[in-house]
Amino acid sequence: MSNPRERNDLSAPPLASDETDLLPESRQEQLHPRVLGLDLGSRTIGLAVSDPLGITAQGLQTIRRKNKKADLAALALSVRQYQVAEMVLGNPLRLSGQEGIQAERAAAFAEDLRRRFRLPVHLWDERLTSVQANRLLKESELSIKRRAEVVDRLAAVLILQSFLDHRNQRPLSPTNQP
Repeated sequence: MSNPRERNDLSAPPLASDETDLLPESRQEQLHPRVLGLDLGSRTIGLAVSDPLGITAQGLQTIRRKNKKADLAALALSVRQYQVAEMVLGNPLRLSGQEGIQAERAAAFAEDLRRRFRLPVHLWDERLTSVQANRLLKESELSIKRRAEVVDRLAAVLILQSFLDHRNQRPLSPTNQP
C-alpha cells in the first residue's frame, strides 16, 4: 500500500511541522506559508489547505455552519493546526462577473475573517467551481449521498488550486518559453 503522503487525493494528510526536518535543506528553504481555501455556503464551509511547497491543495473536513462565532472558532482550529498565513475565499460572482447578494455575503465574511485572524484574505472568483466539483464527483461514480458529503470540500480544493496555480505562474522569459 502506498504512503498516504504520496497519494494525490483529498484525504492525504499534510506534513507535520516536525516532519519538515526530514526534508533536504534546499527543500526546507522552498516551503511556503500555508494557504487555507474556503468555499462558503449557507449550511457548510468547505475547506482546503495548500501543501508545504505551495503547489497543491488538499481537502479538509467540511464545517457545518451554526453561527458566526462557532464558524470562526471551527476555522481557528484549522488556522492553528496548519499554521495558515493567508486565506482564499470563493467569491460567487454572477456569470456576467457582477456581484450579487452571495458575493456581498462573501465579502462581509472575508472582512470577518480579516478582523478575527488578522491575516490576508483574498476573494477568488469561484464561478462554476461547484458545477465542476459535481461533474468530477459524478464521473467518479460515487453515490449521491457520498457526493453531497464531499462536494464542498472539492469546491474548496478547486478554488485554492486555481489560486495557487495563478500565483505560481512565472512570466515567460527567453529561457522558459514554449
